[in-house]
Amino acid sequence: MRNSEYRELNQLFGVYLNQDFDIWGETIPAIVSCYKRDSPVADHKSMLAETERFEKKHQHDLDVAFDQMYGHEFSPVPWGHTTASFFEKLKRLLSE
Repeated sequence: MRNSEYRELNQLFGVYLNQDFDIWGETIPAIVSCYKRDSPVADHKSMLAETERFEKKHQHDLDVAFDQMYGHEFSPVPWGHTTASFFEKLKRLLSE
């Protein structure tokens, strides 16, 4: 069961960045753009806060914690990212 502390991250990985990602786009920016289009700005801000909270809570085991929570749906590695670099890209895209 997913942690309800990360509602927007759960939404992103449950709907957009999963095995059916190509419904939304072929790149992370395209897929995040669909999420942004479909959700209110308040949710974007919530996801930014959730990302910061997740990074802070798991500062010593970020990759392991991310894989345990979301690895069955998404891995940043095939996209050329670590968890940290993916979160940086996600935060930048959400802030644009």
